Amino acid sequence: MANRVHQPQEDAEFEFVLARAEVPVLAYFHGVWPKAAAACREMDPLVREVADAYQGRLIVVRADIARCPGPVRRYGVTGAPSFVLIDRGEVIGAGSGPMARTELGEFLDTRL
Repeated sequence: MANRVHQPQEDAEFEFVLARAEVPVLAYFHGVWPKAAAACREMDPLVREVADAYQGRLIVVRADIARCPGPVRRYGVTGAPSFVLIDRGEVIGAGSGPMARTELGEFLDTRL
């Protein structure tokens, strides 16, 4: 992942990014189990593109569901890939499953 994509290794790192964010945070939850891994590998390049395209307007966090169980529970994530858009601690949008570039762009543009 590009340097613009934060990859917390535990709940505390995830929370640290949220606490310091001055712009909305797109939390991209991914998994490594077989059914999720293929879909998540397809989303990874798109997540990097989004981090570049929305630089300055959005922070992107790529969180492993197994490593960050606290945010998974708090935001009701039930599968991977999943996206949660958070602004000042409040969820302003959420989606689950793979998304096309245009779909993810519309998801963000209507909420930012």
